[in-house]
Amino acid sequence: MENIHKAMENLNRSVSETDHQAVVPFAEFLQILTRQPALVIRNVFQVFHDMIRTHVGEGTDEYPNDPESIRFVHYDCHRLFVEGADRPFFADRLFANRFFKRIESLRHGAQQNKIYIFEGPPGCGKSTFLNNILQKFEGFANTDDGLRYETVWRLDRKLLGSFVETEAMPIIERFFDFIDQSKTDIPLPAAPYKQPCRTEVDCVEVPCPSHDHPLLMVPKELRRAFFDDIFKNDQFKWKLFTEKEYGWVFGDKPCTICTSLYEALLYKLGSPQKVFEMIYARPYRFNRRLGVGVSVFNPGDKPLRQYVQTNEMLQERLNVLFRDSNQVRYIFSQYAKSNNGIYALMDIKSHNVERLMELHNVVSEGIHKVEDIEENVNSMFIALMNPEDKANVENLQSFSDRLEYINILYVLDIDTEVEIYRNIFGRHIDSNFLPRVLHNFARVIISSRLNIKSEIMPEWIPDGSKYRMYCDENLHLLKMEVYRGHIPPWLSEEDRKRFTARIRRKLIAESETEGQHGFSGRDSIKIFSDFFNTFSKEDELIEMSTIKQFFTKLRKDLLEEIPTGFLDSLTRHYNYTVLQEVKESLYYFNREQIAEDIQHYLFAVNFEPDTVERCEFTGKKLEITETFFTGIEHRLLGSHADEAARQRFRSETQNEYTARTLTQEMLVEGKSITQTALFKELFDRYTYNLKEKVLDPFLENENFRRAIKDFDQEKFKTYDQRIRNDVTFLIDNLGRKFSYTKQGAREICMYVIDNNLAAEFGNNGDD
Repeated sequence: MENIHKAMENLNRSVSETDHQAVVPFAEFLQILTRQPALVIRNVFQVFHDMIRTHVGEGTDEYPNDPESIRFVHYDCHRLFVEGADRPFFADRLFANRFFKRIESLRHGAQQNKIYIFEGPPGCGKSTFLNNILQKFEGFANTDDGLRYETVWRLDRKLLGSFVETEAMPIIERFFDFIDQSKTDIPLPAAPYKQPCRTEVDCVEVPCPSHDHPLLMVPKELRRAFFDDIFKNDQFKWKLFTEKEYGWVFGDKPCTICTSLYEALLYKLGSPQKVFEMIYARPYRFNRRLGVGVSVFNPGDKPLRQYVQTNEMLQERLNVLFRDSNQVRYIFSQYAKSNNGIYALMDIKSHNVERLMELHNVVSEGIHKVEDIEENVNSMFIALMNPEDKANVENLQSFSDRLEYINILYVLDIDTEVEIYRNIFGRHIDSNFLPRVLHNFARVIISSRLNIKSEIMPEWIPDGSKYRMYCDENLHLLKMEVYRGHIPPWLSEEDRKRFTARIRRKLIAESETEGQHGFSGRDSIKIFSDFFNTFSKEDELIEMSTIKQFFTKLRKDLLEEIPTGFLDSLTRHYNYTVLQEVKESLYYFNREQIAEDIQHYLFAVNFEPDTVERCEFTGKKLEITETFFTGIEHRLLGSHADEAARQRFRSETQNEYTARTLTQEMLVEGKSITQTALFKELFDRYTYNLKEKVLDPFLENENFRRAIKDFDQEKFKTYDQRIRNDVTFLIDNLGRKFSYTKQGAREICMYVIDNNLAAEFGNNGDD
């Protein structure tokens, strides 16, 4: 019994600590308002925005100094769509950026009179997305960070029953009397208002069925003066009076029931102060299962039999108090329960087509007719739609400007597609693949979802054939990199410069037409399951040739969805990538010598050839000749660069040095030459091109290949010390830099050597 008693006490304490249902008088609510105005004065759109930002935060821009950036950033949506969800939704980078641009508009007032329709093909995860975001919204709205208040009336039976009706005093005079009495420095006077009723026996409690904000009870024409008196002249007050996001505070009206109660009480009591003593505020508690704050309708949900809702017992009490049944009619519709909340339709089919049509007048005017009463509706309306269902609303021209479409398409981001596999099959699947091979499987799936031809890619890169050794004919592999927010290092300098903000916007806009065909999300999971169950083994890692074998021999039926030649191009892309990884892992370089060469070059470009000058950065005397320039420029541009290309590069470097590096970064910002963006760019170029020839001496040594094969075995000890050091350095770096296991590192080195990849890409590594 002692344990039971203790458990009940702890339960009681825990429930009490988390209970936010406390009802507070209007005067006390004003004190809360002045302490946290930004939190208290929010409508559903602002709370929805705050919920998203709380869970996601700011995006990450991997290229913050890129002058052509269009803020196509990475948003970490794990907490919003995955964490705590029964069925996670994985938002790729493209959808996340589309979605968050809409979210920003919600905060700034451009939200009302809209129905947000998330459109996408079957199997793209629309329902999962909506369920997860509603779950997070409901949870957030019921915490202190998402707290909002709604109006509750507590009508004093004794006061109303004994009051002798007289003519009402002037409303404005009484109301400002109330303001004068209720402020000193808000906190209120030392003696708080005497509340007319404290118990259910003393009063009739009338909750606002439309969940109106308590501030809307202040007469609309008096709100500006009211807020001017309550708030100090600070930043929030300036935002409240000037910014569009708070326009609803001054423009919205209370529901018809609250308006009727206010007018009836004012007539009966003759005092605005006495009316406001019967107004209370309580937290607006959301409960999707009860349809409070969040209402979700599936296509098969039949319409309500009883369209007009009421509370007969409460209506009788109101009739007794006011002695006139027509003064306050407690009737409302289904929209009231989710007013100032979210009203959602799962797929525009069957009965949901009718519900969407009913929303036409509601969205247009913001009101809804309940018998002869006008009901305010200020909800956030969300609907899901398949492309084929769009015909249900296309014929209504007046409806078109009320619908805002947001595409949810099949995943086009490689990293997100892989994350889906990990979630379904477990993160351990990575250990069954050589690095990059799992991502290449995702590339095959995504290739089926892209348009074969692009309108913008030829404008950006007129001649894509120069990338034929490590990109496909349609440049899908390049587009996939852009869609994941990555600019690949194999792009030429010319094409990097052509990748302007205008091109980027067009390319991202083109993604809106992709992801509507090809393998769906459900298809890709089935295909991967078939592939993984067939080829995963404990003692063997899945390699690139396995993917090609699967699609060309075991599942030929899938080939028609994959662009012609894509698998061959993907293999070349993989070969190029692993070759660079092996080169990077084998390469030793002297950072000091490279840094000195670049400083000398940046100093020398400001002089004509055949001069002798002392470098102001290193203090060394330089013989600035054409040979001097050629030697460094071949390391920067590659040995294939002709004289015209070198002269052009030299001129552009000199212009960049004088226009930005010297005048802005060094003279204004106080940076040293080695801290500037131009130095870092040239340093990366220099080291990149040096790596191109790093394998040559090792490929000529047969012992090097055998030593790799025997690595981590007893035979390895019989090799020359230099070879052992080189191989150990290579294997360790592949693990440290690119996450290869020892087995994987050994296998990929053998793959590079046996397929002679260095020779295959020898003349193309600098393109």
